[in-house]
Amino acid sequence: MVHCYKNNGYNIVLDVNSGSVHVVDDIVYDMIPLCETPVKEGKSIEEIVELVSGHGLNYAADEIKEVAEEIKELAAAGQLYTDDIYENYIMDFKKRKTVVKALCLHIAHDCNLACKYCFAEEGEYHGRRALMSYEVGKKALDFLVANSGNRVNLEVDFFGGEPLMNWQVVKDLVSYGRSLEEPHHKKFRFTLTTNGVLLNDEILEFANREMSNIVLSIDGRKEVHDQMRPFRGGQGSYDTIVPKFQKVAESREQMNYYVRGTYTHHNLDFAQDVMHLADLGFEQISVEPVVAPDTEEYAIREEDIPVLLEQYDILAQDLIKRRREGRGYNFFHFMIDLEGGPCVAKRLSGCGSGTEYLAVTPWGDFYPCHQFVGNEDFLLGNVEEGIVRNDICDGFKLCNVYAKPKCKDCFAKFYCSGGCAANSYHFHGHINDAYEIGCELQRKRIECAIMIKAALNEREEEKDEEK
Repeated sequence: MVHCYKNNGYNIVLDVNSGSVHVVDDIVYDMIPLCETPVKEGKSIEEIVELVSGHGLNYAADEIKEVAEEIKELAAAGQLYTDDIYENYIMDFKKRKTVVKALCLHIAHDCNLACKYCFAEEGEYHGRRALMSYEVGKKALDFLVANSGNRVNLEVDFFGGEPLMNWQVVKDLVSYGRSLEEPHHKKFRFTLTTNGVLLNDEILEFANREMSNIVLSIDGRKEVHDQMRPFRGGQGSYDTIVPKFQKVAESREQMNYYVRGTYTHHNLDFAQDVMHLADLGFEQISVEPVVAPDTEEYAIREEDIPVLLEQYDILAQDLIKRRREGRGYNFFHFMIDLEGGPCVAKRLSGCGSGTEYLAVTPWGDFYPCHQFVGNEDFLLGNVEEGIVRNDICDGFKLCNVYAKPKCKDCFAKFYCSGGCAANSYHFHGHINDAYEIGCELQRKRIECAIMIKAALNEREEEKDEEK
């Protein structure tokens, strides 16, 4: 499968199965789609030239011949028109023993904000307000160690609601986790997701010492953020959190954190929010589309897609410009590794929800991920008994790009890994489908990410030539 597209003046060709990316001139761009069948059929250069010339391309015969030779060389080198070798691999992946590597600890089903788009219903998750006890958290960490097999690196995210509302238990569980590392030959990577309202110097000092990553929730411009993320009394939270978040970013030397926002139908010009966050001094930024039923007034709609696609182009061009000026930032959805990237299993099956990754409620129930919490159809077990619904876990183990018909001919499938199972369930009633709006936006982000790589590589080559 080959995907060809134009972006920001670049002609880009992605060989989907090999991951090879080619930035090409017009004649190569025009010829690559025409040459796939004859090259795969083993046609000679003369036959290919004849076939291509019959499509009325306005190029000289010697140019067409030269490009045909180059295309055949790329195909022979495994960089073009490659076959999908992974579908058989997924059968082995299904059979392998799954180990748990990560937990999302819902340390607090309570929150001090009233975000309008919150899937957790201000922290309640379709249930009751509650704080996780140390005893429940301790059993969750014990479960993780006992079910992690020979995996050394384990991940635990302190999540909510708002986890700082249960800060002492967070600290106690970090200490307990550290006590498990040496005797069990494990290493915990703790992360914290917070709205920042309760952040102070003591919390920041501890987090900088113990948390591998901090996710800071902010939506962008003051008017955008305050509209969607107010306190329960209705007043905005922007002015409260911005100075604290700036302090976090600087104290961590602009690494190992993200400011993470959500854009909605109300701010379709979300590129302005990303740029605003960059102007505030943040260098690690993630702003993602809200996922909500179209009955919600803030939901993204199909008619919004053209505007949003343009916004990603605007954002990509801004990122390139700032990088070249020495004041760059990272945008999470534009970060792509074309040389290595995730392992094959991760590329095929995604985040590992329901198998390698589980969410834990304050009272110790297991769910496939935080977006399924409160849905009793996905209750997997609890910290006392362990996993008792292996049938549900098996269903998630089978969730991959080859189980989803909509992924079959999509060029993005090895980058998005089939998308979010929770979004599929919430929009279609089962996990082996795809959320169409999310797919459209994901494809655009991948195209922009590859273009950014091309542009920055071109700039590096120009610098080398200047030397």
